[in-house]
Amino acid sequence: MARKKIVSGHLKNAISKDEHISVKFVNCIMRDGKKSVAEKVFKDAMELVEEKLGESSLKVFEKAIGNIRPSVEVKSRRVGGSTYQVPTEIKSSRQTALAFRWLLRFSRSRSEKGLSNKLAAELLDAYNERGGAVKKKEDTHKMAEANKAFAHFRW
Repeated sequence: MARKKIVSGHLKNAISKDEHISVKFVNCIMRDGKKSVAEKVFKDAMELVEEKLGESSLKVFEKAIGNIRPSVEVKSRRVGGSTYQVPTEIKSSRQTALAFRWLLRFSRSRSEKGLSNKLAAELLDAYNERGGAVKKKEDTHKMAEANKAFAHFRW
């Protein structure tokens, strides 16, 4: 008898892809289990983005995350006593996780008042392909390009 497949995420079929990404991002914002605070921060940031651009905030969020997502990264490989930075491609789930992490890190380090204002400003910068998170992506891609000669060390 065939076993039942385990579906990862209990809300997989209940919500759309856009909502799924925003729920995951809210979980990344959350600290100390305070989900309602994280949801309020995200909602306020989305409202600020919608006010400033006049576009759908979810579309802006999607495009901003798309502008931050890296496609390659470097991993250290030890070969014959030397350590090489080997460029490797990244799975889409890790791309999204890195984008969320970088967006939050650079949002929190901004000088605006309140996390929702900081997040909205960083989202707008990412939407316009500038800001700290996009620069981090570009630096990661440059490092991978510089170490392209060591790509043959991938397993």
